[in-house]
Amino acid sequence: MTYRVFVDGQEGTTGLRINEYLASRSDIDVLRIAPERRKDADERARLLNAADVAFLCLPDAAAREAVALVNNPNTCIIDASTAHRTAADWAFGLPELAPDQRDKIRRSKRISNPGCHSSAFILLLRPLVDAGLVPTALPISASSITGYSGGGKKMIEQYEAGGDPQLDSPRPYALTLSHKHIPEMATHTGLQAKPIFMPIVGNFLKGLSVSVPLHLSQLTPGATPEKLQKALADRYAGERFIRVLPVRDPAALEAAYFDVQACNDTNRVDIFVFANDTQAILMARLDNLGKGASGAAVQSMNVHLGVDESLGL
Repeated sequence: MTYRVFVDGQEGTTGLRINEYLASRSDIDVLRIAPERRKDADERARLLNAADVAFLCLPDAAAREAVALVNNPNTCIIDASTAHRTAADWAFGLPELAPDQRDKIRRSKRISNPGCHSSAFILLLRPLVDAGLVPTALPISASSITGYSGGGKKMIEQYEAGGDPQLDSPRPYALTLSHKHIPEMATHTGLQAKPIFMPIVGNFLKGLSVSVPLHLSQLTPGATPEKLQKALADRYAGERFIRVLPVRDPAALEAAYFDVQACNDTNRVDIFVFANDTQAILMARLDNLGKGASGAAVQSMNVHLGVDESLGL
């Protein structure tokens, strides 16, 4: 069977990568809009309603406008913006979120694609909250280092133009404590308080790692690094795109420096628990353009259509 797919926002970073994933697939017929008609609402509406699956790779306001153009009940929308990530009537496009999440994605015609930072954060915390190891009321902080492709075309052009010494060093941002991923980070982990989150952009194209520090004394009594790792390993057992490494992973410790880019060009997430007797650091790494954006969107499409989840990935 052939499925018709339209990427609204096909020229952006996420849209371009989705098209790369779809290019080799014989089961996908990509509907394309002429460049001069990209802002033509009538033409966009025609293509959106002709599609079995429509990816929205747009700013939030434009994504909401695109949703309003769809009147075909058979069109499944996968929105890569932040507009619908905490909406109760949209399925969150993270199949590994919970045991019933794939069923929600299969049944829904409205799927919100997770953010890159939040995907890593949620995959670290949700199993530990569900297992009762991390109290829902615990204040959580996190940091993330990511490649500059996460900033989109303008930031990519800025870095690749060269000549600005300020770009040579890592750059913390979102210092207003209001990063756009924070609402979904709280909603989809079950945490009662929004986490304090500081992302950092580095002078490399892609790759991302989120770190969450924990004091074991503040967790549920009896929580140990081994129990944290076991809860993560149990939750993701059999998941083809998630790999949970041993506690204090010897290979990572031997390398001395953590490789943020080790999952690049894959749809994989690597999860680590580093610890001593009283503290732990949870870490998750992924390709921010892969499992952190376009790869996740295609994975959700595969789940929704009922085809092999790894097809094209």
